[in-house]
Amino acid sequence: MMTSAAAHRPPLAAGWLASAPPVLTLSQRHWLFRPGALTAGLRQVGQVRLRVLAEYADGAPADEARAMRIAPGAPVWVREVLMSVDGVDSVPARSLTPLRASHGAWQGMRRLLTRPLADMLYHDSTVIRSPFACRRLAWPVPFHATAAAALAAHGRARDADRVWARRSVFWRQGQPLLVAECFLPDFWDLVSGRAAPPLVPHQRTPR
Repeated sequence: MMTSAAAHRPPLAAGWLASAPPVLTLSQRHWLFRPGALTAGLRQVGQVRLRVLAEYADGAPADEARAMRIAPGAPVWVREVLMSVDGVDSVPARSLTPLRASHGAWQGMRRLLTRPLADMLYHDSTVIRSPFACRRLAWPVPFHATAAAALAAHGRARDADRVWARRSVFWRQGQPLLVAECFLPDFWDLVSGRAAPPLVPHQRTPR
């Protein structure tokens, strides 16, 4: 799968950065701009468990519609999950695609259940991925609410403004799939002092 294509570089919404700002640590730079399947990297840190938080139809928020090059408010299908590593809630993720594409080019998104999105993305050579963008989450970015809810479950809702996120857009048959992932504070504690894991191919998750 191609990992970068200038023609598929998404327009940057306000606050999103195309490169790592100086404030990031080396570990944060690695994880926020790490190519390939994130779940493959997380599995080198520890045992990964994925929980589906929500799946629903909605209107595309302006911030995300811009990245997908669709009209704000256009119908989309949204999937939100939370990945834990060795029992530590670590990475919330939010994915969305035009509602029509969720029945067409990206219909596999509706059948994943508790398998990671990577099972659908990294075994199709026609899929093109845009470069990453990153930012510190803040209201009203839609993903901020997802991160805040994950932290609130541990009594740490105030830490939501410390969360760094990344996102990119996958394209298949001309249809976009926006994937955003953020790293909770406990994740950085988990990987502190560890060498960055090498890139490995993604393997399908057993059903």
